[in-house]
Amino acid sequence: MYEIKVNYLRQTGEDNPGTVKETYLVDGATPSDAEKRLMDEIKPFIFGDCEVPMIRNRRFFDIFPNAGGENWYEGKVELITVDGEIEKRRVVTVLVQDNRIDDALTALRKNLNNVDCEILAIKKSQIIDLIKE
Repeated sequence: MYEIKVNYLRQTGEDNPGTVKETYLVDGATPSDAEKRLMDEIKPFIFGDCEVPMIRNRRFFDIFPNAGGENWYEGKVELITVDGEIEKRRVVTVLVQDNRIDDALTALRKNLNNVDCEILAIKKSQIIDLIKE
């Protein structure tokens, strides 16, 4: 998955095109493949030039989409495993979609119900959409 930031002119009001800065999470084999997939997706909304100031690889332990959710939230979760007598802890990032942060936290707890873990933090992400194959 690649996090891609784009800046482009978009119709923002009555007759006023304005520059929007948006961040997308896009599935792709390579950065250029992900960028092409994103451009195909947003092409109808672009009014003028489009700039891609950043593409970076993002790894999420899991992604929990919710079709009714409007926002994406990133959670930091500490996974706890026991190997013999040794307790191992690993911090991972998860992505959850919901309307409000408290709903996202509830959904995260529900989705991780059977996992021995501790939710360390959750925050609203800049990602506005997930584009998968």
